[in-house]
Amino acid sequence: MGLCDGRVAIVTGAGGGIGRREALTLAHEGAKVVVNDIGGSVAGDGSDVGPAQKVVDEIVAMGGEAVANTDDIADFDGAGRLVQQAIDHFGGLDVLVCNAGILRDRMLVNMSVDEWDAVIRVHLRGTFCPVRHAAEYWRNRTKEGLENDARVILTSSSSGIYGNVGQSNYGAAKAGIAAFAVIVSQELARYGVTVNAIAPAALTRMTENLGGPFTAAEDGKANMDPQWVANVVGWLASPDSRDWTGRVIETSGHRLGVSEGWRRGPQGEPQGSPAEVGQVLPGLLAAAVPPSGMLIT
Repeated sequence: MGLCDGRVAIVTGAGGGIGRREALTLAHEGAKVVVNDIGGSVAGDGSDVGPAQKVVDEIVAMGGEAVANTDDIADFDGAGRLVQQAIDHFGGLDVLVCNAGILRDRMLVNMSVDEWDAVIRVHLRGTFCPVRHAAEYWRNRTKEGLENDARVILTSSSSGIYGNVGQSNYGAAKAGIAAFAVIVSQELARYGVTVNAIAPAALTRMTENLGGPFTAAEDGKANMDPQWVANVVGWLASPDSRDWTGRVIETSGHRLGVSEGWRRGPQGEPQGSPAEVGQVLPGLLAAAVPPSGMLIT
């Protein structure tokens, strides 16, 4: 018996890396999986049905059930087809894992509008579109008197919640996804849906050139295996996680924890002029807890 026996799951960007491991882990835990991947490059160029179908073949070979999907999840109609495929093929939808993403890293002073728009589109719009369609499905079930025990699992990043030089487009999108998770968790609770986000770190084709922990020596690469991330997603997708929503969870082979996000810090009285603000605000800033960094242990 697996944690996700009988559940129907969608994983976007599941043709490789973290998404592949998430799809395989969900299948291993008993879920029926729609494996979505457009088959593009790390930068988002091109398309190929091969990666998604290869993961489906892996799932079927281990005795699971899966089907491939190559729709563009940042296209509203494409995301709708993806959700409908799960409903038509497997009879419903219980879990939506939004993992698809691209990188177009550049220092701000050199970044083009196209590089900004492409990353924001895939990450933010590519999260909104499938969640919007899935939410409509679950809301309609509630209106029909049916109960849901559904999960939305989004993919943020330490680059977004803590910041990383050269990734203003990616980080802004990932910070937006974290905020989206918090807000949508409040909106969808009435329909029996939890919404959480993960901030993963793993060695994949998207991270192999980033340096830092992603260039670990061979004996340390086990800690950057995507399976550590997939294990967390497997639990979040299960009925066991029903009491938790609106959280951002950091996950890797180095760390499993909860990011607390924005919290109100030191407070003072409002001031009546800029000069008076200058007499009060520096003290509040000095008393505040310094921001966390990506690599703080």
